[in-house]
Amino acid sequence: MHSAVFLIEFGAIILALGLLGRVAGRLKFSPIPLYLLAGLAFGEGGLLPLGASEEFVAIGAEIGVILLLLMLGLEYTATDLVTNLKTQYPSGLVDFALNALPGAVAALLLGWGPVAAVVLAGVTWISSSGVIAKVLGDLGWVGNRETPVVLSILVLEDLAMAVYLPIVTALVAGVGIAQGSLTLAIALGVAGLVLFVAVRYGRVISRFVSSDDPEKLLLVVLGLTLLVAGIAQELQVSAAVGAFLVGIALSGEVAEGAHTLLSPLRDLFAAVFFVFFGLHTDPSSIPPVLLPALALALVTAATKVATGYWAAKRAGIGVKGRWRAGGTLVARGEFSIVIAGLAVTAGIEPDLGPLATAYVLILVVIGPLTARYSETVGVRLAARPPKTPGPATAPETAETRSLTAEDSEAFRISATPESGDAPGMPKPAEAGSPEPPQSP
Repeated sequence: MHSAVFLIEFGAIILALGLLGRVAGRLKFSPIPLYLLAGLAFGEGGLLPLGASEEFVAIGAEIGVILLLLMLGLEYTATDLVTNLKTQYPSGLVDFALNALPGAVAALLLGWGPVAAVVLAGVTWISSSGVIAKVLGDLGWVGNRETPVVLSILVLEDLAMAVYLPIVTALVAGVGIAQGSLTLAIALGVAGLVLFVAVRYGRVISRFVSSDDPEKLLLVVLGLTLLVAGIAQELQVSAAVGAFLVGIALSGEVAEGAHTLLSPLRDLFAAVFFVFFGLHTDPSSIPPVLLPALALALVTAATKVATGYWAAKRAGIGVKGRWRAGGTLVARGEFSIVIAGLAVTAGIEPDLGPLATAYVLILVVIGPLTARYSETVGVRLAARPPKTPGPATAPETAETRSLTAEDSEAFRISATPESGDAPGMPKPAEAGSPEPPQSP
């Protein structure tokens, strides 16, 4: 009986996701907000809470994040990763300064204390790799020039989590400096080891994984990814970082084949991830903290856009690409919930959990919108003429916008170099001066 209820619930979830995806496709819109709202409607405190399939949905959601990051890693080589990290680390520092500080300041203004300030700083700092990966795929931007900049910032954030999460865990648990330092050292060592293996032995790993049989290739790649992600998470390193580095380590035909085989699985489990997020959000806990969450979301959405714009400009990307990069980085998601969950479990601040949930829900809905429309809005704002022209700028008219062929010829004839001028720099004849003789 239990299995029958599970099949009914899970089948209804998948069917609903398919129908919502069709609606989003017809509207040319990312389906992520619809997935989230569906989870909110049928989660805790929703219209029709689901129970039998909850555990399976939770596991599927975790697999969804892992597959999203694996597929992103397959798009780039280890050399690309190292080069981007070397060139984009200033962008990571700017990202931290612009987006972590608002969360810390907000916690202090609310009177929550320094530990809650460190936690809320992480909630507002880290973008959602899962949401952004899905948005990049939905909009067809994976091959854009600004996408490596976006991915570099995401990877820097994910790697920073290898340092940040042990620190937060130690703070909320009240452990000593020695134990916290040991946890941090292990996390850094594991992250560095995985990155070293990916860069140094990527070709060896690709040959080991390679197979002409699609079934064997799928099983080996998926199994290796889940294994590395699980080991990384057990050692206090993000599972997403481990999955991303596995994708980086694979190259050539192996990467292309794995991308083709895993794309349907990624789409399925990624959709489950977003539904799971909504399922575990109680709608009744949102209204009391909605206003501060909304204010914090608007501020940090603007700072994320500024971060992406600055990073893309620094990389030599055009204006449109800068706005796309900034808008893509707005969404927060899985890491923010994990960070807030640590504080909630430890009982640091009872209102921190609902605030973080409302904040993430707002930005995870707004994020796909800013990714899609930030370019259009930004370009229009940049192209808007000033309200009052400067004193030295005459208003442009139809007569001054273009010269006729006769005017151009007359100017060419009347502009002759005079003695003392630089060669090739003609000076227009003064008014009233005789015309120079015409050449025979």
